[in-house]
Amino acid sequence: MESRYLGKSGLELSVFGFGCMTFSDGVGRFGATGATHGEEATRQIDICLEHGINFFDTADVYAAGRSEEILGEALGKKRSRVTVATKAFHRMGKGAHDVGLSRRHLVEACEASLRRLGTDWIDLYQVHSFDALVPPEETLRALDHLVRAGKIRYIGCSNFAGWQLAKALGISKLEGLSAYV
Repeated sequence: MESRYLGKSGLELSVFGFGCMTFSDGVGRFGATGATHGEEATRQIDICLEHGINFFDTADVYAAGRSEEILGEALGKKRSRVTVATKAFHRMGKGAHDVGLSRRHLVEACEASLRRLGTDWIDLYQVHSFDALVPPEETLRALDHLVRAGKIRYIGCSNFAGWQLAKALGISKLEGLSAYV
C-alpha cells in the first residue's frame, strides 16, 4: 500500500483510510448507516491491515461513542500498528458544555474518546466542524494543551471553509500553538 505524509506533518498514512461510522449496534441516529460490531468489525480491521491500510477514522458522535468503543475493541493489541483519528464538536449530552469547541468540552471529549478507544493517545484529533460561538484562540489553546499533555499527537479540522482554516493557521503561527495539519 502506498503511503503519504499528512499535510506538513511527519504523520505517514496509507493513501486509503477506513471510516468507522458504520461501527454501531444498529440503533439510534447512526443505526441506519450500519451495524458493524464484534467479530465483523475485527474481521474488517484485519482485512485493512493485511492490505496495508493503517489509518482508521471515527468520531465521538458516531453511534453516541459506540463507534469508538467498537474500533478500540477491534484493534486491541494492534493499536500500536495503526493511526487512529477521531473528532469532537457535536452534542454528546444534554448539558451546556456537551457540545462545541470550548476548552471545557474539548478536554472532556478527548478524555471520553481515550476511554472509549481504550488507548493512551489519539494520533489525529480533529474538530468536526467550525464553532462560530467560541473564539478560535480558545479552541487552538485547548488542542495545544492536549498535544503538550501527550493525549493527542496531531490536530486537524473537518468541515471548515477555506477562510476558517486560514484564520486558524494564522492564529496558530502567531501564538506559537499546534496547527491543523
